[in-house]
Amino acid sequence: MRRLIRAFTRNRAYTDPESPDPRLRGREYTVPFSEVWEAALETARGWPRWTVTVAEARRGEIEVEARTALWRFVDDVWIRISLDELGQTRVDVSSQSRVGKADLGVNARRIARFLHALDRRLRPGGRGGKSRK
Repeated sequence: MRRLIRAFTRNRAYTDPESPDPRLRGREYTVPFSEVWEAALETARGWPRWTVTVAEARRGEIEVEARTALWRFVDDVWIRISLDELGQTRVDVSSQSRVGKADLGVNARRIARFLHALDRRLRPGGRGGKSRK
């Protein structure tokens, strides 16, 4: 029920370690920053209807314009990669619709799909190490 209410009242989703939605808790990887950065950038560049507009490795920031499938609305996605207090590589994502007051859950699903794809890319046997969720 919470997801449904959020889908009709918000046009932004973001990761938060305390999020009640497990899809929106961000990620911590036991993989070096450079590997996570490359995997995140490759994933973003390879995503359909995504255009990477900023990729600043020193700041750990990737900015994307994402177009919706049906109406081609442009939404903004920010991917932040950093090191946490334990030296783990942390990935946080925010997605916001430019148009409208409700996103019908599109932004949360976009974040969840991106993080799932990144998990697959970085898991053992994929391209890197383990993720901790």
